[in-house]
Order: sequence, then structure tokens, then C-alpha cells
Amino acid sequence: MTNDDATAHWAGRLAELAKATHVQGATLAIWADGQQHEAATGVLSTATGVPVTPDSLFQIGSITKPWTATMIMQLIDEGKLSLDTTVAQVLPGLRLGVADIAAQVTVRHLLTHTSGLDGDIFTDTGRGGDCVQRYVEDLLPDAVQVFGVGAAYSYCNSGFVLLGRIIEVLDGREWDASLRQRLIEPLGLTHTVTLAEEAIMHRAAVGHRDRPRDDEPVPEWGLARSVGPAGLIVASAADVVTFARMHLADGLAEDGSRVLSAAAAISMRQPLVKIPGISDDVTEVGLSWRLSVWDGRRVYGHGGATLGQNAYLNIDPQARVIACLLTNASDGTELYKRLFSEVFESYGGARVPDGPGPADGAVLAETELARHVGRYERSASRMDFDVRDGVLHGVVTTTGPLAESRESEPEELDLYPADASGDNFVCRSYEDQPWTPVTFGALEDGTPYCFIGRVTLKVS
Repeated sequence: MTNDDATAHWAGRLAELAKATHVQGATLAIWADGQQHEAATGVLSTATGVPVTPDSLFQIGSITKPWTATMIMQLIDEGKLSLDTTVAQVLPGLRLGVADIAAQVTVRHLLTHTSGLDGDIFTDTGRGGDCVQRYVEDLLPDAVQVFGVGAAYSYCNSGFVLLGRIIEVLDGREWDASLRQRLIEPLGLTHTVTLAEEAIMHRAAVGHRDRPRDDEPVPEWGLARSVGPAGLIVASAADVVTFARMHLADGLAEDGSRVLSAAAAISMRQPLVKIPGISDDVTEVGLSWRLSVWDGRRVYGHGGATLGQNAYLNIDPQARVIACLLTNASDGTELYKRLFSEVFESYGGARVPDGPGPADGAVLAETELARHVGRYERSASRMDFDVRDGVLHGVVTTTGPLAESRESEPEELDLYPADASGDNFVCRSYEDQPWTPVTFGALEDGTPYCFIGRVTLKVS
């Protein structure tokens, strides 16, 4: 089909699937066969009814992490640090965590989420240009050490704020300024910002609440500026694809200028750490990129979630296809899986994996389920499990500053065995949603944990 026909086709599919999956507004950008297709559907906010356009800005959340990682790799290219540089070497005098692990944690640990630090510290340290510095110097000395350095994988936002502070110190300017000078301007991006006062100069999306109140915008627009290096970029889907194209081109911008060395770009997408448990998509992590296998093909990318917004980016290097989906819904996973399966199968023959579900006929004795009963806790979440009518039942409560931002209420979930091991389960909030994998395990010292993207320790 022609370029115009392809654009019209994907615009139609985006609109149809967004409506079917309760997504209020979304933008899509696809780069394939040397052509780019952009589409939009829905509204920026149900309160205003302003239509989404392809150039609308959405919060991309943790897709910010590969941008921060790219700047770290640029600094490595410049000889200012290495993957083995420790926090103590680059930030002398900083006490890192209650166990003071600054001399043990390396840049590689931070990029691969293996530092062991509590990763979900969302405390607001102000709007000033020193907010990242204050976050690192005021909050991280008291951060809990969940497990030993390098002992496991656990998604870690605080580690990427720390990487942002390293960039600030080595560049001598705020993280936001480095982002502009190192990536936004060299890539020619005109719809990428970090601050609310910049976003309102564009058509900016507003997040929406969880079901059943998903027709209401969230009461707060964005995350605290202090967590910027971990998740504060606001961008159009097309700009995100331009960033991804630079990585697909091994560090070259569209105009042929070199933004990152080829060696650095290639190294970022090599598998380094296996993600524990059963996977619904991502199985390993590289230097910030999250790695998947779709129909035997290696795909890399990242997702992001903020206050009522969710974002998705994937790159198929073999088929040379990139797709970015930005939504202002509290859960866009079903839309992502259905739409990206169509996109990537159409251009490269690979689909998003279906992911795990309840195992047929798997029934666990209550004594097996009872092993997991108790309270599990980290800085931003508390999970309480008990057995009800032969089913493992969980109550998940968001805590800390994040709870205040989200105005969240405890969520009750039934967990169903995903296999006969007694450790792997799946759950979901609504019948029309994909299943979320939940794994129970133990650290080397025997401490039990629950893993849902993060290692959350059992405390009682």
C-alpha cells in the first residue's frame, strides 16, 4: 500500500482499538520501510474534550531512562567515566544508602537496576535547579538496601536519578540542560520538553484515573521534578521515534551527524541481566534497554508510566521497524499488545508474546499457598497476602508520596497459579486486561520476597 494508505490504515486501527480498550487519547508513530506514519485518536482530557493530534505531547515516563543512559554513554565516549566507575569515585563524599555502598555501586549496576537500592523514592525536593542534587544528597543516604550490590535485578528509579546527578556534576549544568544540549538539539527535536511550563506551549495530554472512574482526569499533572532523569520527559510520539532511530542507526542522527559511538549504541542493547520470574514480555535488560524475544526475534525498547499516562516504545533491529504509542490512560497495556502485534507482524513478522496466564488444572494445596502469606513492603508499596477459599488473595496499597499524587485506594486481587511450582502466579484487575505475572522467591540469605517488576521483601 502507499504511504498515505498505510497512515490511514494505522490511524483507523489506533482509533478502533483505543475505543475497545478504554483509552481516552493516544498517539502512534511508526517508522518502517524508510517511511514514517503518525496517527492520533481521542481527547487530551475528558474535562476539555480537546482532540489529540499527532504532534500532541504525552508524558513518556520511564522511556526517559534510555535518554539518561545515552547521555551517560556519551560521557563514557568522552573518557569522563566508565561502566566500572563507582559512585564514590564520581561523587566523592556521598553516602549512598544506610549501608553506605557508594564504593561498591558502579555505573553498570545503576544502568542495569542491580544496585540493590530501594528504587521507588518519589519525594519531592522542590522545583529549583538543585532538585536532583537535593534528592541524591538528602534522600539517598537513608535509602534502604533491599539486597546486596549486584545480587539481583529490581527496577530502580532512584538509581537513574543518581545517574542524572552524575551527568550534572560532569557537565556542570542541570540534567534538563544537558538533555537539551546532548540529545534534543542534535536530534532536531521540536516537541520534547521536561517541565510543565514548557509542555503548556504545546497540546499536552492529561492523565486519567483507573477504572471505573476512568472518565475523570487525574488531580495532578506530573511527577516531581526531582525524579526527572528517571521519568520526566514529555514528548510527541514522532520525537521519541527520532530518538529511537538514532539508536537503530548505531548512534547516527538523521542528518548523518554522530550523536553516540557505534560501540556504545550497540552495547546498550546487549543482554546483561536476566529478569527473574515468568515474563509477559521483557526477559532481560541491557544498559537501560529492556530486551524481549518476539517469535524468536530479539526486540528492544522501554515502557513508561506516570500519573494516569502510559507509554510504549519497541525497536525490531532485524526488520528495522520502530513503533511508539503514547496514551493518557491509566492502563494502555491491552491496546499496546494488540496494536503492536499488528504493526510488527505487518512489517517484520513478529508479534508481542501473549504472556503467561492461569495454568490449566493447576490447583495448589493451602499449605503451598500459606508459604506466601504475610506482608511485603518497600518505600512506595505494601502488599498483604492471605488465603481465601483456597485462593491466594492480595491487597496492594500504594504508599508514600506516590499515594498522595495518585489518590489511590487499596486494590484487591486474586492470584492464580501460572504453573505447578507454587511460586509463579498471575493476576489482573479486570477480565479484559492481560495477566500480570507475580513471582515469589528468596534472596541468598533466605529472605522471602515478592517480585512484580521490583523485589519487595517479606516483613511479617
